[in-house]
Formats: sequence, C-alpha cells, structure tokens
Amino acid sequence: MIQKPSTVSEQIANVLREAIADDAVRAIVLTGNGPVFCAGADLKSGGGVAAQGGAQRNPFVDILRLIWDGPKPVIAAVNGHAMGGGFMLVERTDLRLAVREALFEVSEAKRWLLGGYNHGHIANVPYPIAMEMALGFRFTAQRFYEIGFLNRLVDAADLMPEALKMAEHLLTLPRASRVNTVHMMRQMRPAPGPDMQKLATALHDHGAKSDLMESRAAFAEKRKPNFKGWNDPEDRYRLPTLESVKTRA
Repeated sequence: MIQKPSTVSEQIANVLREAIADDAVRAIVLTGNGPVFCAGADLKSGGGVAAQGGAQRNPFVDILRLIWDGPKPVIAAVNGHAMGGGFMLVERTDLRLAVREALFEVSEAKRWLLGGYNHGHIANVPYPIAMEMALGFRFTAQRFYEIGFLNRLVDAADLMPEALKMAEHLLTLPRASRVNTVHMMRQMRPAPGPDMQKLATALHDHGAKSDLMESRAAFAEKRKPNFKGWNDPEDRYRLPTLESVKTRA
C-alpha cells in the first residue's frame, strides 16, 4: 500500500521529482496558489528547516536540493509574499519574476542564533544589502528588482503569461545549449567555503538555546520575546572565529 504524502512539502518534492524524471518537461515554473507565494514554516507548530533537521528526513530540504541541483531550469513566479522558507525557494531558482506587491524576508535572524549569513552571498549582492538581508529586514519586490535579484517585475495579471513566455524562450534554444548553459551557470554560483560553513555551525550553537523556543512562543502568543542571549554572559566576548575553526593540514 502506497502511503500518501502527509505534508505540502512532501507533495511539492514529489511533483518536482516527477517533473525532473519526465523527458517531456524541459523547464519548471514554481508559483503559489492564492495571495501568498510561501509564508515559510508554521512556527506555531514548531516547524522550520533547522528544527526538523538532524537524522530525520526533511522534505523541505529535499525541495531546495531538487531546485538547486536538478537538471532542469526553474522559474519562480512570485505571486505574493515570500518569507523565510519561501524566500529560500525563490533564491534557489534560476530565473525570477514577481508581482509588484510581493514582499521578501530572510527570517533566520528572528528565529535562530545566526541570521541568514549566506543568502546575500548566494545572491551575489553588495555587502550592505547582504547585511540587511541577514538581519531580517523586509524587501519590496521593487527593491529586489532594482538590485538585480529579480529578472522581471509585473502586474498580477501578467505574472503567469510572462513566466510562461520566459519558459517558452528556453524551449527555443538548442537542447544541448540550454542544458549545458544552465549547468555551467550553476557551477559559477557563489558558495561559502568549508571554513566559513564551519564557522556558521559554531555560531549556530553560540548562545542560549532557550531563545530558539522563546522566539516561537512569542510569535504564537503574539507578545514581545524575552531573549536571554547567552547562558554565560562572557560568551558575548568569546565568539568563534575563522581562525579558531580553520581546517589545519
């Protein structure tokens, strides 16, 4: 007996796998159903990418990998707000367009012990913009279009027609040219090096873990959070550094 997917993430991951396996599908358009593209994890139920990590398989992480590493170009047609995990879906696509009313937010700084340090790096935006993203500021679609994160900014009625027009353009290219070019462009994407990732792992653990649950409790209870910061106040001045985590020969 085949078990039906129990979450939206599992359903999306399965659809992506089917699209990737189907030779008739040569480009994928990812959009939302309703006024919001993706509002991220359900924090009231304790959801979230990191919260569901560890040994347990995370279908949302599967989605990100399928978009990021899958062999077919993915176009994001952002029909509304893309927050937290929703932003992560968009940043992993190859081409992006959004309605003018859309808002974007990298939310890690509000929920974890380390903000979204890698998103601006992946997006290849200037340092102050990357810092703004990492610290959880919200961006309008207009602003993201101006800094080059979005390819197109359109009215709501034009979103899907324009997305399909972009997909149709891809299909006019010689097949090998399309596949090879997408593959080559993806190899050129910026990515944090291993030492930087080790530093991020250390910083994810550098602080009072009780703050992780406090941020979710405050969100669910619609109150101002009461953060502790560090179990030992002196840890504020004992931050891990690249030198302290660096791989040594």
